[in-house]
Amino acid sequence: MCPETGRARLSYRRAEEIFEDNTRLLANPLASPEDIEDLDGWSLHRLRHSALTHDAEGGTSIPMLLARSRHASVRSLERYARPGVDAVARHVAERDPAARRRNR
Repeated sequence: MCPETGRARLSYRRAEEIFEDNTRLLANPLASPEDIEDLDGWSLHRLRHSALTHDAEGGTSIPMLLARSRHASVRSLERYARPGVDAVARHVAERDPAARRRNR
């Protein structure tokens, strides 16, 4: 219980458990519902990875990604923000001077 509000508090561990339980079929789209107990779902940590990756793919600056993730160095952030091949190709295409001239 929260001493200030008197409301029940959800621990990180319990939130992780609920999230993992409820994402088992999403994380394993080819599995049947009968196998749900044997499946692993997604973790809150994976959700963090995804959020940072989507932000990086969307062009969020490194300083903002560092501040949002509370990482102290770019090296530690590299493990989280990993843009995919399509995002990198889109980034290169948007900045290609030859392509900009062709589209004028």
